[in-house]
Amino acid sequence: MANTPYPESYYAASANGAPPRPALQDDVETDVCVIGAGYTGLSSALFLLENGFRVTVLEAAKVGFGASGRNGGQIVNSYSRDIDVIERSVGPKQAQLLGQMAFEGGRIIRERVAKYNIQCDLKDGGVFAAITAKQMGHLESQKRLWERFGHTQLELLDQRRIREVVACDQYVGGMLDMSGGHIHPLNLVLGEAAAVESLGGTIYEQSPAVRIERGANPVVHTPQGKVRAKFIIVAGNAYIGNLVPELAAKSMPCGTQVVATEPLGEELAKRLLPQDYCVEDCNYLLDYYRLSADKRLIFGGGVVYGARDPANIEAIIRPKMLKAFPQLKDVKIDYAWTGNFLLTLSRLPQVGRLGDNIYYSQGCSGHGVTYTHLAGKVLAEALRGQAERFDAFADLPHYPFPGGQLLRTPFAALGAWYYGLRDKFGY
Repeated sequence: MANTPYPESYYAASANGAPPRPALQDDVETDVCVIGAGYTGLSSALFLLENGFRVTVLEAAKVGFGASGRNGGQIVNSYSRDIDVIERSVGPKQAQLLGQMAFEGGRIIRERVAKYNIQCDLKDGGVFAAITAKQMGHLESQKRLWERFGHTQLELLDQRRIREVVACDQYVGGMLDMSGGHIHPLNLVLGEAAAVESLGGTIYEQSPAVRIERGANPVVHTPQGKVRAKFIIVAGNAYIGNLVPELAAKSMPCGTQVVATEPLGEELAKRLLPQDYCVEDCNYLLDYYRLSADKRLIFGGGVVYGARDPANIEAIIRPKMLKAFPQLKDVKIDYAWTGNFLLTLSRLPQVGRLGDNIYYSQGCSGHGVTYTHLAGKVLAEALRGQAERFDAFADLPHYPFPGGQLLRTPFAALGAWYYGLRDKFGY
């Protein structure tokens, strides 16, 4: 059987040690079979184990192989579409419940890190950086919106203040969210996997789910074994393939690219980001960056629709990095990698149930680090019979991409081109 290693990345090169985990080669029985050992799957498993369920997790490659172990490492609150957009779509009652949950994922991460002593370089503070006056106006509205839902750890930054937190001349202002922050994403997911095992959960790696046998007692088949369960949680996101065909039409895998520089040294790193906050700009096709624990700049941006791997990641990202920080023109790129996230047409997560016993959450649309941790809690609540918060997500409307799977990639790329022009000309 093929053994799928981690892709080459700074995160894989600096990961904490983890025990080897076997592939499933037997028939096992459990209460809940979780498909996918990323943030969604492991968050679900932890909440279920803490409430007395027996849990088995199947991972096609290695823990955190997908977006959970490759992302920009930023703790960003709310959803890819903000609460005001949700409110216009579904009305105030449902939006109120979703708004109350919009800031919970970051709290769950911090609780997990503290409770299970996860070493993942957690730092507080995230900045939304405005390039235009219009974007600054949006941040002012966003602050009022978030404060309406009880989120108060926010500070608007004028042009002078944003220069104090990031040495970039592009920005006219910004907003600091002290409940945001950043982590080493692969070490976070590895720590969560260890926590699952400490509570008696079982994780099988190199064990892709190839078929789900539906019914009153569903069975998940892998190449060399099977799991009989009372419930199944599908948590594969952009790496689930066509395992559940009815979910594939309403989502599209997309790739994003990240680079890590050589270590910058304490002095240069301090000049670039004096408070060690993470930053993302306010463009539709946004750039995001932060410092690693060893003072590299980790810089990401760009989207490849249809999840193709670009031939030269550095050629895509380096110009973006130098536009923000021309002082890095002679700095070497040590690592460059890509990873897939799952985009929905609404850019809101898809949550639901198939039949009576197959639950799923997918489609974070590039906003997944915090949401996936919340999703695990919400899915676990639903399995325990507390479905109000689950239903608030499940009732969100979702639509298939125009043109079906054949045309979804060019349509999405055309839309991104349009919004990229808006970014470029400041609309």
